[in-house]
Order: sequence, then structure tokens, then C-alpha cells
Amino acid sequence: MKAVTWQGRRKVSVDTVPDPVIEQKTDAIVEITTTNICGSDLHLYEVLGAFMSEGDILGHEPMGIVREVGSEVTDVKVGDRVVIPFQISCGSCHMCDRKLFTQCEVTQIRDEGMGAALFGYSKLYGSVPGGQAQYLRVPHVKNTHIKVPEGPPDSRFVYLSDVLPTAWQAVEYANVPEGGSVVVLGLGPIGDMAARIAAHKGFRVIGVDLVPERLARAKARQIETVDLNDAGSELGGVIRDMTHGRGPDSVIDAVGMEAHGSPTAKLLQQVTSLLPDAVAARLMSTAGIDRLHALYSAIDIVRRGGTISLSGVYGGMADPIPMLTLFDKQIQLHMGQANVKRWAPEILPLLTDADPLGVDTFATHELPLDHAPHAYEIFQKKQDGAVKILLKP
Repeated sequence: MKAVTWQGRRKVSVDTVPDPVIEQKTDAIVEITTTNICGSDLHLYEVLGAFMSEGDILGHEPMGIVREVGSEVTDVKVGDRVVIPFQISCGSCHMCDRKLFTQCEVTQIRDEGMGAALFGYSKLYGSVPGGQAQYLRVPHVKNTHIKVPEGPPDSRFVYLSDVLPTAWQAVEYANVPEGGSVVVLGLGPIGDMAARIAAHKGFRVIGVDLVPERLARAKARQIETVDLNDAGSELGGVIRDMTHGRGPDSVIDAVGMEAHGSPTAKLLQQVTSLLPDAVAARLMSTAGIDRLHALYSAIDIVRRGGTISLSGVYGGMADPIPMLTLFDKQIQLHMGQANVKRWAPEILPLLTDADPLGVDTFATHELPLDHAPHAYEIFQKKQDGAVKILLKP
């Protein structure tokens, strides 16, 4: 089969690799009909490359048709149309019973001290082959699938794999009071969708970004925006002027470890990426530094007693956090990988013909799988208006 493989820093290729096969009685093989490039894939493309191996199959946002099932699989059958959550979870352990599927005790990567295994996301999360491919082996398929109806296009449902539940959880974790306000930092795929969800729930939403196309997408949905190019270091003051001088009730940081405006941390990340993988991985695991400009902005912007919801991926082990300010402002922090199956039942009713969240037109690009190297490049460089890219195997 064809698959998108990691070949080095800022280098992916489309290669012919062996087809996946049933390995456990609880597996299924899914023929992928649509798969996406996620913003967090770009961390593997750049900062987290030390945890990758040449030839690793990328991708964790797929959907398709079940083509084969293991002997113990009863919850799906050949021919079912399914979306595959980005995390692999058993559905019945202590953590899964509490709907903390990203902490599944059966698939936790204990050797690395990490939570549930993820598709296509480095040795930190199990080195499981990903979904940017023609076929995907799905372990623990009983819980690691979302069955969707026939008829509507893949674009209606494919975001259930990550974008929709991650953005939904970001808004839920933001704990916005009724009639309250929330600032969304970063209007990439997750921030854009989080802003749409928050607006759908009736909150006042202010989106912040510096890419004109991303700001325009939010404005087109009647979401207030602030251009970081104009606000610069005065962003906190600009936001406070818009929110009665006190700041918003909540802030969603949808940026994460590669924020714009953190030159020292950026330099450290770049230097680390040039080291041999064994050295770089050890350094990232013990003394890794994130670009924290977005988080620092969130801490400054949010009102006293407010909530910061972190959906952007962070990976540093030695990040300097302003604990005095967090404590003094009595800020609540809520964060973590999205528990996809926890939120899917609440999201599915919105994926109707009315399409209130605009999923059918959410992608900016739809390309053949063979074009993945180009797609990664324009997404990473924010070129050609790339916000969300669908790949068709």
C-alpha cells in the first residue's frame, strides 16, 4: 500500500509499504477513504523529530470502510463506515470507565511514562503505524471507532477523529460561564473550530492570530478578531479594553509549543533538532523548553478567577511558569489530549444537513495522498491559505 512516512526533519515521503494485517483477535483493518494532516503532525515534522524513526507511518485523523475484523470483534463488521479516534483505548479499564480515554490503562506507553497509545505519533506514544495510508490496522477496535452513517461526504464526519472533539473539549475545559466571554489564541484548525463551537454555544468569542486568511475565516463567521501583527506586545491591553478592563472569563490556548514570539526557546528547539536523535530525545525528555509566548499571553489576558484551557500540544520538561501570577490571579488550568469518545455523542447531532459548525467547507485543501510532501510544506509554512488539508488515498 501507499503511506506517508517520516524521513527526517521537514521531510516526508509517500512510499510503498507492506499492507497491515490482523495481529490480535480484537483488531480490524480499515480501508482509508479520507485522512487529514493535523497541526500536531507538524511537531513531528519539526520539534519532536528525535522521537521518530525513518519510515514511521504518519497520521491520526482517518476514516474509512472496515475490510477485515479479528475473530473476537463483534461491535463492527465488514462494510461499516467508521471514523477512527486518534487514541487507542480499550473502553473498559479504570480510566476508560471514567471517560478518560487518553489515559487508557491497557494501551498506556509505560516505558515512556505516557498515556494511551496514539496512531502515527512517535515512540513516545507506541510507534503505532498511522492513518495517512491506504489501509490501517486498528487495535482494540471495539472502542477505537465511531460508526457513522452512509450518505454524507467524508468531510461531514472525518473531523470526529480529532479536530471536533479536541475543540469541543477545549471549550468545555474553558468553563465559560453562561453569557461569558472567551479568547481563542491561534486560529489554526483547532482554534478555528473551538471558536465556532464557543460561538454556537452562545459565548462571546474573540479570536487572535497573525495570518490574514485565518483571521478572515473567523470574521466570515461573525467572530470578533484581533490581529497580533497590530496588537503586538500590547495584546493584553487590547483584549482588556474589549472586555470591560478585566479580561475575558476564559482563554483557550490553541497554539502550543511552537508559538510565535519566543526567540530564545525557538533557538533552543532548533539547536536540539540538529543533535543526534539519541541525544536530542534525552535532552527533550529532561530539559525540553517550549515556546511559551501563547501561554504567557493567556495568563496575562484572562481575568482574575478565570480559566485557561490548553489544547495546543506542549512537550517541555523544564518550562518556566509564572506561578506567582497564576496563584495571585487565582487562575484555573485545564488541559490534556482530547478524550474523543467522551464527546462524540454530543457532537454527532450537529453533523446534520444544517451543518452549524461548517464542517463541509472547513478544509482549505483536498489533495491526493501522493501530494503529502507538498501539503506538509505549505501547512508548516502557512502558505497558500493552508488551514486544514484532507488527503485522499
